[in-house]
Amino acid sequence: MKREELVKNIKEKGSFLCVGLDTDIKKIPQHLLKEEDPIFQFNRQIIDATAPYCVAYKPNLAFYEALGVQGQIALERTIKYLKERYPDQFIIADAKRGDIGNTSKLYARSFFEYLDVDAVTVAPYMGEDSVTPFLGYDGKWVILLALTSNKGSHDFQLIEDKEGTPLFETVMRTSARWAGVDEMMYVVGATQGKMFEKIREIAPKSFLLVPGVGAQGGSLEEVCRYGMIPGDCGLLVNSSRGIIYASQGEDFAEAAAREAATLASQMKKLLK
Repeated sequence: MKREELVKNIKEKGSFLCVGLDTDIKKIPQHLLKEEDPIFQFNRQIIDATAPYCVAYKPNLAFYEALGVQGQIALERTIKYLKERYPDQFIIADAKRGDIGNTSKLYARSFFEYLDVDAVTVAPYMGEDSVTPFLGYDGKWVILLALTSNKGSHDFQLIEDKEGTPLFETVMRTSARWAGVDEMMYVVGATQGKMFEKIREIAPKSFLLVPGVGAQGGSLEEVCRYGMIPGDCGLLVNSSRGIIYASQGEDFAEAAAREAATLASQMKKLLK
């Protein structure tokens, strides 16, 4: 999906919500466990319920890989379902890959040729030759980890060099030379608050994938105040647990829809 298509979807829906499909076999409603493919059945109902309120879905691969072959089948069925039923949805493989060039080439082939998702999250620690193999696919995106929402993010990401520049800033400025704003986004956690001002100084036109709203306590209003780009938004705000586990009963899909609708309503006001 190209940038103009993503922006068009955001404007038409009045939402920049991404629903994280962190589907844990131990957390889904018990009545689904009798299904042949409970993970896919859970995802299907969540997608049908929330699709009117979001523009993207982000399956986290760890939740599928933990189940071996059955998890891989559920992931592939989920992606196929999205592409067939909801082709306007932006699909992010949250894989956090990043390895030497030859390995990254195969990861890129897996995500962009075999699974045919729109974007993949990539870790930049190994540098340019670990990231560039993911670039150059038409309509596909690298989403580079920059300033994340977890507690341990400060262990490395805020370490300053002798000029006082934090590592995350060096990552963003350096990686901007590898790809343009139509091919590379950055992960910036909602819990980073006012740091979005600095992020926008460094990357004024880049899309940001923003986890941490909802269960992790990030403020949607703060993210938008400091991070939104006038005209095309420039944000994909992700919520996972707060939406998909809003209920563990048989009404789980309806509860997810309510949570997604609430966030989408807030986003519509903030877009204005």
